[in-house]
Amino acid sequence: MAEANTRRRARGGGGAARRAERTAVRIETAKYIERNIPNFEVLNEEALEVIENNAETVLQEIGVNFVDNPAALERWRDAGADIDGERVRIPRGLARELIKTAPSQFTQHARDPEKSVVIGGRNMVLAPVYGPPFVRDAQGGRRYATMDDFNKFVKLAYMSKWLHHSGGTVCEPTDVPVNKRHLDMLKAHMTLSDKPFMGSVTDPSRAQDSVEMCEILFGKEFVQENTVMTSLTNINSPMTFDDVMMGSLEVYARNNQACIISPFIVGGAMSPVSVTGTLTQVLAEVLAGVAYSQIIRPGAPAIFGAMVTSIDMNSGAPTFGTPEASHITYGAGQLARRLNLPFRSSGSFCGSKLPDAQAAYETANSLNMGLMSGVNFMLHSCGWLEGGLVADFEKFVMDADQLGVLHGLAKGVAYDENAQAMDAIREVGPGGHYLGCAHTQANFKESFWKSDLLDYKPYETWQEEGARDTRALATTRVEHLLANYQQPQMDPDIAAALEAYITEKKASMPDAFA
Repeated sequence: MAEANTRRRARGGGGAARRAERTAVRIETAKYIERNIPNFEVLNEEALEVIENNAETVLQEIGVNFVDNPAALERWRDAGADIDGERVRIPRGLARELIKTAPSQFTQHARDPEKSVVIGGRNMVLAPVYGPPFVRDAQGGRRYATMDDFNKFVKLAYMSKWLHHSGGTVCEPTDVPVNKRHLDMLKAHMTLSDKPFMGSVTDPSRAQDSVEMCEILFGKEFVQENTVMTSLTNINSPMTFDDVMMGSLEVYARNNQACIISPFIVGGAMSPVSVTGTLTQVLAEVLAGVAYSQIIRPGAPAIFGAMVTSIDMNSGAPTFGTPEASHITYGAGQLARRLNLPFRSSGSFCGSKLPDAQAAYETANSLNMGLMSGVNFMLHSCGWLEGGLVADFEKFVMDADQLGVLHGLAKGVAYDENAQAMDAIREVGPGGHYLGCAHTQANFKESFWKSDLLDYKPYETWQEEGARDTRALATTRVEHLLANYQQPQMDPDIAAALEAYITEKKASMPDAFA
């Protein structure tokens, strides 16, 4: 009897352990995507050669402007460009020769080495929304972003399995002075997450602060020898490189940190209305930007960026998820690969004001476009709303869930012995079913991608649970993730050094809100 009671207790204990395991919070990050599917290529060889030739013509005959940056003009002059005022005309072939030193792929190291990512090749790294001044959620509606909102987004990114990267300015915390908020944002990325992150580009001095904070986190020598940050260097299209962005690029390139050289183009307003004309301008701008990064430091990591959308000719508003944007993105991916550079584009783009059907259609088009075009670094992969003006909490988790689909698609189709499933076909035979066969029992846990958000319950169950739509389910998901957030551990000495650095920096200057 005692032995039987012992067995029952053991079984009961085992059941409790299994139940605890099922309900325990798991903070899991999937490895960055390694594509096992072909890229979609929309341009033939003749079209590519036309675009490349025209881009060289643009650089040589029309040129690009480097404004308010005399040092950049002198560097270009020394490199062999023709300088006329602030106009830089780059002889045919010079930019292509300069960019040969940029790596085709590189590792961005994370605080947790297991979460480091390789950017380039056939890999795709997913990072969240970047830059919105507003946030939205179901309870509070649309409002200016705060530092508390920023911290919540960093936590959500950390808790999201399919996100590989913490991002950068996931929203713009307007309750913190402009000249100091980058310190708090970087601190959040460094302490609330252990995934890779981005540095500040709003002023060269803030880029330098980013480097110095990374030297505290990773060690000065490690930072100089390894890449621990990416940064977004937007070009003021058409063909203008301002001193702020270029000044930040100079800091990052000099310190061996990665720069995404990215034209920000609304087709029809900032580039020609045609796909080929826009791709010509994109290529010319990227060639000039990446070449300049290599003038600063040969071998500095650089990413070919293309943030392109079209314009609604009635309202002047940008549009997303359109065929033209897809064609440009597919073509830009081909051009990036021909230059042997990592490629950044796409995201959860939409123009909708709410996470509704319009948002879902446009986002799905944009995400799939990114996967098929060969994107290596996808900024804005979740949370984007209202043309990038809003970071939405519910859409953040809706998009982050769907990023799992990209992982599944990128795997391609296996055809090994297990995938052939001939044993299952033999076992079941005509007229049977596969639910109980050995192959199904051995593989069902890993066979199908499973949403952590969407509802597949029977109608009656769904109705009994409140008939919740996707946005309501997402609200619950946000609450669940934030309630179960667990901060990653950090060396107390490093945490104290970061805090001291931030305190000293803030004390050294008065607040500025403009």
